[in-house]
Amino acid sequence: MASIQKRPDGRWRARYRDEAGKEHARHFRRKIDGQRWLDEVTAAVVTGRYVAPSAGKETLAAWYPSWADRQVWARGTRESADQAVAAVPFGDVPLAKIRRSHVEGWVKESSVRLAPSTVRTRFNYVSMVLRGAVRDMQIAVNPAEGVKLPRLRRAEQAMEIPTVGEVRVALDVAPKEFRALVAVCAFAGLRLGEMAGLRVEDVDFLRRTLRVERQVQGSTVDESRVVPPKAGSERTIAIPKALADELAAHISEIGTIRDEGYFFGRGSDLLNRNSAAHIWREIRKAAKLPSSYTLHTLRHFYASALIAEGCDVVTVQRALGHSTPSITLNTYSHLWPSAEDRTRDAAATLMRSVLAAPADSLRTSAQV
Repeated sequence: MASIQKRPDGRWRARYRDEAGKEHARHFRRKIDGQRWLDEVTAAVVTGRYVAPSAGKETLAAWYPSWADRQVWARGTRESADQAVAAVPFGDVPLAKIRRSHVEGWVKESSVRLAPSTVRTRFNYVSMVLRGAVRDMQIAVNPAEGVKLPRLRRAEQAMEIPTVGEVRVALDVAPKEFRALVAVCAFAGLRLGEMAGLRVEDVDFLRRTLRVERQVQGSTVDESRVVPPKAGSERTIAIPKALADELAAHISEIGTIRDEGYFFGRGSDLLNRNSAAHIWREIRKAAKLPSSYTLHTLRHFYASALIAEGCDVVTVQRALGHSTPSITLNTYSHLWPSAEDRTRDAAATLMRSVLAAPADSLRTSAQV
């Protein structure tokens, strides 16, 4: 219910009651201004963009924890969101006073120090939080909406894929206890955490399959914990006999750790992000590989091999544990042959078949 009345002092009092029955009022010198304010409130209610005047007074830093506690997130997602929100310089600004300029300034400053992909990741978390504030009716619009982000390098320019020779050298120089580590990353495409969480029970040596059912998260021994794989990443991978033999040899010659039978570790400690990265750096140094190669580079090597052998998008998606085919395409589309490549290959096959035909068959065909 809304109304506007003239007061004894000549000013106009516009008022309305919200859904909770609370009254809100403002005073105007002109009736038309009061009516315009009521019209704006009515339009906001109708379009679902109404925000109570008292909302949005909490700062982003103060409001965020209670909102984040209500989200159904994996622990890693919560930690990433916490890190992103902690990085913004406007955390002490009330939600209702956060402007697009705040977000733009933060993105600009971050772009000087961080990689474009890191800036995008942090921005996406902060924008998610601000969208939550809109849905919670703390603010009317998301001030991060439409903010321009730093451009990412084209995948074909940014992605590095080791050669067959480079991977062979890495296997040759790897310490005996970590040779299989390199193998499962290069020939099964496991992520670092998935490799660290691999157990003997996950490998079916008879059917030659490998099951991804868990991952190790954390950067240090104290932080390490075993959790389910990323959403959509639980999968069964068909592996070559040579990889199954490599894993069998590891069990026989090196053994496993803990009662659960993990393949890789340092003593009784599971590998974490830091320890696994250190092991790879030592292997990379011994193999004289580029310093830009990471364990994830071996995953690209695996994906490129599947594509080169003619595997379709869905097959590659399932092998890599991507939640959707679009993620696979966004990452590796440049590796699939283009329409021009397929046309050229098809024409070349046709031409070879014609030119390779016996002369007698050509003469016979001509007589007929």
